[in-house]
Amino acid sequence: MRKVLLLGASGNIGSQSLDIFAKDRESFTLVGITVGKQTEKIPAILKDFPSIKSVYSIKKTDYEPLFPNVRFYYGDNGLADIIKDSDCDMVENALVGFSGLVPSITALKCNKILALSNKESLVVGGELINKLLADGHGSLLPIDSEHVALAKCLAEVDRSDVEEMVITGSGGSFRNLTRDQLEGVTVEDALRHPTWSMGAKITIDSATMMNKGFEVIEAHYLYNWPIDNIRVVLHSESYVHSALKLKDGTYIADVCKPDMHGPISYALYEKKAFTETVRGNSLESFGDFHFKEFDNVRYPAVSICINALKEGGIKPAVLNGANEEAVNLFLREKIKFIDIEKVVSLALANIANIIEPTLDEILIADKQARAFVRSYVEQ
Repeated sequence: MRKVLLLGASGNIGSQSLDIFAKDRESFTLVGITVGKQTEKIPAILKDFPSIKSVYSIKKTDYEPLFPNVRFYYGDNGLADIIKDSDCDMVENALVGFSGLVPSITALKCNKILALSNKESLVVGGELINKLLADGHGSLLPIDSEHVALAKCLAEVDRSDVEEMVITGSGGSFRNLTRDQLEGVTVEDALRHPTWSMGAKITIDSATMMNKGFEVIEAHYLYNWPIDNIRVVLHSESYVHSALKLKDGTYIADVCKPDMHGPISYALYEKKAFTETVRGNSLESFGDFHFKEFDNVRYPAVSICINALKEGGIKPAVLNGANEEAVNLFLREKIKFIDIEKVVSLALANIANIIEPTLDEILIADKQARAFVRSYVEQ
């Protein structure tokens, strides 16, 4: 039985994880949760999972007297403290954004199994995380459907037979629009994803395809794969989550419905979830699906991400910090949708790089990027 600390229990991935824990109480004991700002969800979760002994929220709540057997954590250091204090085997990081980086590093330093859906941990801190893993600190299991798909496919082949990784993307809310047509799109338009039901941040990242650039960076770090041998392909149905192109010209792919319960289970059960292997000599052979060559001009965010990774140093931290701030400003209707890529590129061009940064330097770079974007928009 795994004792699990769930970070981000109130979010989309967290709520689906709770479904899995509720259905299999013999395999998992939920010992702690974090809920960020959504403190109203605490009582119901504690009622469903009396095994929970610790809870984190950003601000102090009125629930402490109601749950005397539960320890409550708050504030800037609370996320790290709840991990350090928790009697758990596994930390599931389902947080959204840069706030997930320090918890991921803390979990590995505490030698926990890290089930990771927080993209930003690897985008911003991939070098630090891989060094911790190489030094024997903890282990990491991805939750993103694309990277679970790649893990499944890699388990079926010899790495030396693989020519490239193929990561699919739906194209997001505006996949049928030209760049010129993006000029007047609204926040409401952007939040209507054609196939996935997700939080606001990731839905906007899907519309810009910034999330796909992040996933390319994640794949690079997770599988030690050359960045130039990772390709993005548009796939409108979202059934083929990723694929490998082999050197003999055939493909091996992971095909399933666009539902995160499967990828989450694959991570939580530590790769023991059932899979069935199907091979084909073309992507079309896997079903009545549609694939389209990725257009870097239509979706420049992916190239922006790849270039940031190639520059290295603090550039990925600048990339992410600027993007988070820009998405927030767009959601508040302070900038246009097409301005997101613009201000991210400007931040990358204007903030000097630091090679082999420490964690503190990455934290500073994140703040610099956000400040740059706010200042630029205000001016």
